[in-house]
Amino acid sequence: MSKPTTVGVVTPQTARFESPLTLKSGATLPSYELVYETYGTLNADKSNAVLICHALSGNHHVAGYHSEHEKRPGWWDNMIGPGKPIDTERFFVIGLNNLGGCHGSTGPSSINPHTGKPFGASFPVVSVEDWVETQARLADRLGIHQFAAIVGGSLGGMQVLQWSVNHPDRLRHALVIAAAPKLTAQNIAFNDVARQAILTDPDFHGGDYYAHGVVPRRGLRIARMLGHITYLSDDAMGEKFGRMLRSGAYNFGYEVEFEIESYLRYQGDKFADSFDANTYLLMTKALDYFDPSHHHGHSTLSETMRAARARFLVISFSTDWRFSPARSREIVKSLLDNNLDVSYAEITAAHGHDAFLMEDPHYHNLVRAYMERITGEKAA
Repeated sequence: MSKPTTVGVVTPQTARFESPLTLKSGATLPSYELVYETYGTLNADKSNAVLICHALSGNHHVAGYHSEHEKRPGWWDNMIGPGKPIDTERFFVIGLNNLGGCHGSTGPSSINPHTGKPFGASFPVVSVEDWVETQARLADRLGIHQFAAIVGGSLGGMQVLQWSVNHPDRLRHALVIAAAPKLTAQNIAFNDVARQAILTDPDFHGGDYYAHGVVPRRGLRIARMLGHITYLSDDAMGEKFGRMLRSGAYNFGYEVEFEIESYLRYQGDKFADSFDANTYLLMTKALDYFDPSHHHGHSTLSETMRAARARFLVISFSTDWRFSPARSREIVKSLLDNNLDVSYAEITAAHGHDAFLMEDPHYHNLVRAYMERITGEKAA
């Protein structure tokens, strides 16, 4: 096996679509753009394409670097590249920024061609089903009828599930990682607190803050801090920070004293520098609305998954309390109820929900072995 390396310097591409897109909300976008990156080579019969669906704050930059001077690679670089679990010497991998995103695809911060100003609050709410539709259109543009696999973690895993029931003949394998078939009330509550932090920021201006030359930085920062807490496990947070004090003593005030406070504020500030508040609202709403059984008029997930044809790999992590292993087992049960081919693994990992982004030998070897099974398969 060759030593894992990087895909190197990559250049994002833009696909423009002029065909109107009617969204689940009933709103219509007359045209839109999707930004995406590709890694590896599409084979002659186009049977080796793998789509990577991004999570809440992800984007199209999955692997490699945008320049030789960039310090941080794409967000899943430890998983994707030559010799890595999703091997770009075998597969043609596509990462894209979802519609409504803030990293190049058409979203709230994009210019509305009818007004010459950013869409802002007028950008429609998008859903997981809408994203799947746009991803399918991008696949059509690239001449890919069927993906060898569609892969996603967290919100990305939900997109994979939606693909498997909306376009069952367009994917051979579905890798659903650290996901759930729908959010619990607790998860919806977390999302709403995060949204309220943004919506009540004085700089939000009803979502049209672009025109005021400001960003609702405080709200976005708090939203991210809250989210970040839920992505970690108590044990991982305790092991890394414990009750460590920055100065070594209590100051009896409200400034940063504990190391965990400093860490969360740093994460919040970094996120507020790189992400758009309106996009955060859209992404969390898409999470809340995701419920394929409800949208397909079914009473159970098993009934919904009856449409699926793919073979599945479902992975959960032992300390993920945001999308616990029990939620993944709900997915597995629904697949088994339909006699579908499914492999399931619960990885013992300390990092909570974020474990799906971490380099863990057991986890990575599992994905590697599964992906190697796919090599050589032919498209239907």
